[in-house]
Amino acid sequence: MDIGQLLLGRPLRRRDAGHEEIGSTEGLAALSLDALSSVAYGPEAIALVLITAGLGAMHYLLPISLALIGLLLLLVLSYSQVIDAYPAGGGAYAVSRANLGKNVSQLTAAALVVDYTLTVAISISAGVEALTSAFPAVQPWALEICLVVLAIVTLMNLRGVGESARAFLLPTLVFIVGLLGLMAWGFLHPAAAAAHPLAAAKPVPLFFLLTAFAAGCTALTGVEAIANGVPLFREPRQLRAKRTEWLLGGILALMLLGLALLTIRFAVSPGGAQTMLSKVMVAAVGHGAVYYVVALAITMVLALAANTSFGGLPLLSSILARDGYLPHVFAMRGDRLVFAPGIYVLSAAAAVLLVASGGNTQALIPLFAIGVFTGFTLSQTGMVVHWWHERPPHWAVRAGLNGLGALATGVATLLFVVTKFTEGAWVVVVIIPLLILMFRGIRRYYDRVGAVLMPGRTPAPVNARPRPMIVVPIEPRLSELTRRALDHALSLSDDVVAVAILLDPESDADPTEASVRQAWTDWAPPVRLEIIRSEYHSVIRPMLQFIDGLTTKAHQRRLVLIPEFVPDSPYGELLHNQIGTLLAAALRRRTDVMIALVPMHLHQEYVPSPAAGVDGGA
Repeated sequence: MDIGQLLLGRPLRRRDAGHEEIGSTEGLAALSLDALSSVAYGPEAIALVLITAGLGAMHYLLPISLALIGLLLLLVLSYSQVIDAYPAGGGAYAVSRANLGKNVSQLTAAALVVDYTLTVAISISAGVEALTSAFPAVQPWALEICLVVLAIVTLMNLRGVGESARAFLLPTLVFIVGLLGLMAWGFLHPAAAAAHPLAAAKPVPLFFLLTAFAAGCTALTGVEAIANGVPLFREPRQLRAKRTEWLLGGILALMLLGLALLTIRFAVSPGGAQTMLSKVMVAAVGHGAVYYVVALAITMVLALAANTSFGGLPLLSSILARDGYLPHVFAMRGDRLVFAPGIYVLSAAAAVLLVASGGNTQALIPLFAIGVFTGFTLSQTGMVVHWWHERPPHWAVRAGLNGLGALATGVATLLFVVTKFTEGAWVVVVIIPLLILMFRGIRRYYDRVGAVLMPGRTPAPVNARPRPMIVVPIEPRLSELTRRALDHALSLSDDVVAVAILLDPESDADPTEASVRQAWTDWAPPVRLEIIRSEYHSVIRPMLQFIDGLTTKAHQRRLVLIPEFVPDSPYGELLHNQIGTLLAAALRRRTDVMIALVPMHLHQEYVPSPAAGVDGGA
């Protein structure tokens, strides 16, 4: 077993795909951790805005949290409808593509790509911040820990979505049960009363509250991931996906409400080295064993929340690849039945963000909600159009629900762009159009290729042509590699010419033209030999000039058959001159010449045949 198989697991057959599908509870670990874990930084983002108006303004945390919960429930209901209407996955992109046209669907796809990438970086950085809040001694290595966690999550997802979901299920349950239990204890314990209650709230401008609300919308990211990943569930997929969506909505609503109430009760304010959630936990249960167990669970779940993107983006990228907006390699499943190219690209992009931000969550949050709320808005707008066209029973109620959600999320998107633009949101405003341009450029290329290849159409009749003229570049000194190449050339055509490029000899040991011709005469293969003397220390240019000067019969093609020695290790590759590779690269763009390689592997046993023209074991 090689190192790759040891790390990633044995290859899976297609019939094993069912083992990688997930149930409703596993869906919480695979696709919901982003939304669930946002309770660690979403309410704090609200508090960081409110605290600028004074400690008394923290009283507004509760009504703003209630408004967020209302929007959360609206989104859960909306995406439950998306799951039913578009069970093939793709979520907001599928809705936009079907109802709003290709231009809007490209905008949705770009927004989702940004959202998923930022989700990985923010989730991991928030998890490490939770760790450093509980264990301040590891703070100097925060960025390094972020990158290690990213590598672990990437590796787990390369092993398969189902395997990663099962591996992350236990810390997910510990996080949910532990945090909800800790909140309940905070309400019930007699010592839980705040020693310094908050001052009375003072009136603040409406726009200020809307700004705080927009900041808190980061707590709703990830709600869409379940609708994007419906194909990952076991049958009945739609029902299991909707159950996961409802579980997510209920649990997250309880957490947001409980955290808002306890923050006000304990007069907790944001800021400092400790996160606001950590301060609430300390106020509720102190620095005992319960605190550390829940803190570690929060750290793990926050870090593993990146798993939501690893479940969603590779699937989305495969759909985009099938639509011609990403390279087709993104639609290919690997040995572990995962879309590995999407996983690698997502991991690399998240690593760049983590390094650029120094692993600072608050530096990344201004970039965050624009992409996801753009997706929310376009998805729900598309669902309004969907209901208008389909008109099932009670369609007007459904369309009204989606329309209300589109209005609310659209307002939140605009608020976020306006209030966070100078803090870094401008980066997303620039990146999304660049992604759209990339999608369109890739699609134009595939359209050109399709116009030439015409896949699916019956090709023109096959024309019989004369056998090709075959040119075999050889080394001046004869070798077994030369014999193999000529063996193959003669099996394809009788019109074969061997070409040796002879440089000016630099020592007496170098072959001369006379010695090369004598060796050829002694060997006597049924092939014509051409020797070209080169004044330059290059064999590529004279070889190309020779090929251009060949005279062929009518309709006869030219085939350059390049002998290639294949070492048995990457180290061995460095010990050869790679002239065959360079010649192949120079000819690859030529439309008037065919090229083929004749490999000879070092590890392969090769017994020379006694007579010329007998197959040498290619």
